Amino acid sequence: MPLLSSGSRRWVAVAALALLGGCASFSDDGGFGSVEQAAQQHLGKEVRWARSDADREAIARRVNQLLAEPLDIEAAVQLALLNNPGLQASYFELGIGEAELVRAGRLPNPGFSFGRLTRGDEVEWERGVHFDLAGLLTMPMRRQVEARRFAQVQGTAAMAVLSLAADTRKAWVQAVAAQESMRYRLQVMQAAQASAELARRMAQVGNFNKLQQAREQSFYAEAALGLAQAEQAQRATRERLIRLLGLWGAQTAFRLPERLPDLPAAPRDLPDVERIAIAQRLDVQGARLATEQTAKNLGLTRSTRVVNVLELGYMRNSSNEAPVQRGWEVGFELPLFDWGTSRVAQAESVYRQSLARAAETAINARSEVREAYGAYRSAWDIARHHRDELVPLRQRIAEENVLRYNGMLFGVFELLADARVQIASVNASIDALRDFWLAQADLDMALLGKPGLAAATALSATAPAESGGTGH
Repeated sequence: MPLLSSGSRRWVAVAALALLGGCASFSDDGGFGSVEQAAQQHLGKEVRWARSDADREAIARRVNQLLAEPLDIEAAVQLALLNNPGLQASYFELGIGEAELVRAGRLPNPGFSFGRLTRGDEVEWERGVHFDLAGLLTMPMRRQVEARRFAQVQGTAAMAVLSLAADTRKAWVQAVAAQESMRYRLQVMQAAQASAELARRMAQVGNFNKLQQAREQSFYAEAALGLAQAEQAQRATRERLIRLLGLWGAQTAFRLPERLPDLPAAPRDLPDVERIAIAQRLDVQGARLATEQTAKNLGLTRSTRVVNVLELGYMRNSSNEAPVQRGWEVGFELPLFDWGTSRVAQAESVYRQSLARAAETAINARSEVREAYGAYRSAWDIARHHRDELVPLRQRIAEENVLRYNGMLFGVFELLADARVQIASVNASIDALRDFWLAQADLDMALLGKPGLAAATALSATAPAESGGTGH
């Protein structure tokens, strides 16, 4: 078997390096698997990335199925996760991040130089091939850095899913409560209108003085104003829900349930809510992981502080009056003025900063979850008080007043006024129930962690560190 010449061996080595550097490739799912896993684990919901016409058609079919029935809260969350265009836009950050990761796993393109020099009748040709040797040596470290960055992009996309789900839950609660409140406001206005009309007729025949008539007219004017405000709140909350669901055109005519879900029989009992929060909050976990990653990046800064630019080149010069010249050259940056201490000092300051941020995140997490749980328990107590005490009491009063009215012991104006008070009590109960469901949504998010880079980092920790493949 003939041996290769030295020049041939050089080119084989170069080709092998190029082959190894070009092996990094894109994954099949673009890193979306971690987002699907987070949605299933924390929400029990399906997410889809509309990257093709088939994906878009599947999403459209599922959306139509959900819109065919009145949207309960879980269906609304599922619809938003499938159809929200802003969420779909955030998924394409995965494609951008994976492209950076694949680029970091590939050898930088070689450089080629070509020159022609003349000296009298002598013509000299220079040809050179240059490789970024420092880039090749640090490629594993650079790939690790980009892998961590891509994992953060995955976590950010997953956190966008969780945040959208929480926002949709709250928007649904507010929309249904506003719709229900508007119906009761309409009943109040109708009762006040009947009272005002009766007072007008009685004043015409001299059975009512101007003060009594003005009082009833004032009740009617206030009720009409309350109805107008309720209608505006109903429109505003519904439009906010429409935006989160990503609906338009005929889709905006979707139906909502007539009323909010009933109050749970008992609230959650979380005596160790702080420990739960520290153990599972994503921003606390993410702050810790971010500090660890910063420490790793500091190690990379120390290893490259002196040699920052290192190039290896192969040269071949030919002349019409001299033998061909072959050789190689190495170029590197001389650390005469900057020995890299500034980069190391900067990295150390960033690390110290991340430690302080982690401590701040843990303290804030404890406080936020205590506040959220306190609001949740108070909201449950208030809603239960309305349901078990105030509303039944008003109902009994109304029944007694009807009996007195039937026995000619109670006037019609007193009966109408009591009806207004009873309806207002029911409306206050609706507001209390709404506040409870909003407080529960806030508690769920407080136990999970508020959106942010730290929370995204924690979510990405469950995903593979590198989504770029290694096949050709």
